[in-house]
Amino acid sequence: MPDQTAALVAQIQSRAGAAPVKLGLILGSGLGHLAQSVQGVAIPYADLPGFPHVGVSGHNPNLVIGDLEGVRVAVFGAREHYYENGNSAAMRLPLTVLKALGAEALIATNAAGSLRPDIRPGDLMLLSDHINFSGLNPLIGEKTDARFVPMTTAHDPVLRAGLKAAAQAVNVALPEGVYAWYSGPSFETPAEIRAIKILGGDAVGMSTVPEVILARFLGLKVAAISTITNMAAGMSDEQISHEHTKAMAPLGAAKLEQVLRHFLRTQL
Repeated sequence: MPDQTAALVAQIQSRAGAAPVKLGLILGSGLGHLAQSVQGVAIPYADLPGFPHVGVSGHNPNLVIGDLEGVRVAVFGAREHYYENGNSAAMRLPLTVLKALGAEALIATNAAGSLRPDIRPGDLMLLSDHINFSGLNPLIGEKTDARFVPMTTAHDPVLRAGLKAAAQAVNVALPEGVYAWYSGPSFETPAEIRAIKILGGDAVGMSTVPEVILARFLGLKVAAISTITNMAAGMSDEQISHEHTKAMAPLGAAKLEQVLRHFLRTQL
């Protein structure tokens, strides 16, 4: 284990206890309240050397370690996006630490725009796959052959089946779809949305794909869920903005919490 990772693990365990973490959870825009449900310890990113200094409103940059529905989890209340500092590998150290804390899997959440008329604001979408529309990759510069990460089943079929079963049990619709990563921070143009739709995208957002790639590189199983906050550019007459995203995210967040709680109780 690299010295920096080992030091961070020791620091975190000194505050949160040494019991191994089973699952990591990354919270997207407007979803930070989920961390408050964890019975444990919140550690500000600012206290963890090398963790990103997140500068996006609607995020709560704390690492929360504790129990949720009887499962030991590590909740990242914020992620650094590529558009903040031009670093697609910004979440590599936090995810390396997650793995070193004992985690076997990661569930990432995000706020996204829908390209499908049947998936509306306030709905959820389980990622079946993704399109790296940005062309960026967090493993650029990695020197070992481990950088050649297979992505055929990047979105783990077993985790996805468990999340779909949990959603069905709590009567929450959870359609599957393909998520396209757009670098941001400007929103997409209608022409770009048409291109993404032709390529097979069902939703678009500015996160998640780098973490999925990094997690697979580290040997973590991954699943991801989008909360739909708006229809993508050109799909409706609504005005798209970050304030709109933050305002709409709680509509899906309540459904997402139900699904995640039941998943933890019954699938892990």
